[in-house]
Amino acid sequence: MSAPAPARPAAPSYAAVLRVPHARRTFAAALTGRFSNGVIPLAVLLSVNRATGSYAVSGAVMSLFGGVAVLLMPVRASLVDRYGARRALPPMAALYAVLLCVLAVLVWRPGVPAPLIGTAAALAGACVPPLGPVMRAVWSALVADRQLQRRAYSLDGVAEELLFVSGPVLVGALITWAPPASGILLGALLVVGGTAAFVTSPAMAGPRTGSRPGPRATARRSRSGGVPGLLVPVAVAAGAGLALSGVELLVTAYAERGSYDAALVPWVLGALSAGSALGGLVNGAIDWRLSARARLAGFTAALGLVITVAGLAPGLWTLTAAMVCTGVFIAPTLTTAYLLADETAPEDARTRAGAWVNMAVNAGSSSGSLLTGALIGRFPLPLCFALPGTASLAAAAITLMARRGGASVAGASGGPAAGAGVGASGAPVTGTEGSGVAADEVGASGAPAAGTGTAEVPADRAGTADASAVRQAGVGR
Repeated sequence: MSAPAPARPAAPSYAAVLRVPHARRTFAAALTGRFSNGVIPLAVLLSVNRATGSYAVSGAVMSLFGGVAVLLMPVRASLVDRYGARRALPPMAALYAVLLCVLAVLVWRPGVPAPLIGTAAALAGACVPPLGPVMRAVWSALVADRQLQRRAYSLDGVAEELLFVSGPVLVGALITWAPPASGILLGALLVVGGTAAFVTSPAMAGPRTGSRPGPRATARRSRSGGVPGLLVPVAVAAGAGLALSGVELLVTAYAERGSYDAALVPWVLGALSAGSALGGLVNGAIDWRLSARARLAGFTAALGLVITVAGLAPGLWTLTAAMVCTGVFIAPTLTTAYLLADETAPEDARTRAGAWVNMAVNAGSSSGSLLTGALIGRFPLPLCFALPGTASLAAAAITLMARRGGASVAGASGGPAAGAGVGASGAPVTGTEGSGVAADEVGASGAPAAGTGTAEVPADRAGTADASAVRQAGVGR
């Protein structure tokens, strides 16, 4: 009589993520710094508008701030990969805070020339510390287990969604008794305090092990000329960003054309955020059997289909339900894109890989706003909804074509990809409980330093990689 099959171990929970040594403190510190990304955009917008009396100037300043922040994100992330988080992040955060204070002083009262305000905003945008990409690199170092890492990325995405929802609320409460520029000062305080706590966390402590790429990473870099393996996650992120920003404008236009109260629009968009949070939590809780590429294609295609169908909604409440369904696929799409980028990137480029995905989301968001804004008023709304839906479907098609074309995350020698759960020598990485992650290893060597024990990373992790809505200011994520 054959022995019964061994019981399958229970999937790790979100609580298990926070029980990883040093995870709670590190995550809380990173979220504190990232909360500034939910506070500063609205504070800048309101402050500039109050100081200049012009929405055109306010929009131009926000475009400068967000555009520079997005375009230079990979550059700032490369500094973290090269010098380590402890050496690179504090100067960025300090300079960013100083420039935010200068901007706050300029817009505290009317009368300052608009070009001077725009210059200060652009300089500040150039220094936004990439706390989101660095935290995701820290997760991959802290958590060796693949299922637990997926839950960590999902938790990270849901928490960030909540920051973007609560940030404007905090600014709204603040300006009832203080000038809008005080919100900029609050953002500066958050980013300095959060970054300081982040880089001094025990998870970031330890001797420098070197930031030079190993021979495997060097070979891959020379063949691809950049960070390899990012076509799929970057394309998906750009499509998701375009879809998200387009939907936000379309919901506003839908309410206006239907003669609905404009005060209902935030509730519809809140349903989008609620759906995203729900989808992120469910995605992280499921023990997926599909590969990350297959899941990413499915999530992206579903996102495009739901957005396209939403344009046929007969009323605002039906549209609200459609927005919940749309949100359900946003967080899983972006979470999986970030995880895939992290898994496929060389071990000395993990922070930069996350930054490229981040930049793609924000670039897609900016493009979506422009394209959708140009279409509204010229075409029927259902057709306008189909545009962002088609962008997501096109990203899903790219994912499938890359998969069929044999896109691989293998290294130059055909072994597991550098940075995909293996050390510089190609041996599997193990997590050691209680040890810290060297600040200069995060995004450099990528080796886990603290995990849930000493369990070895599954051998198939290199080949089956398993990372909220980003606001249009371009400094999120």
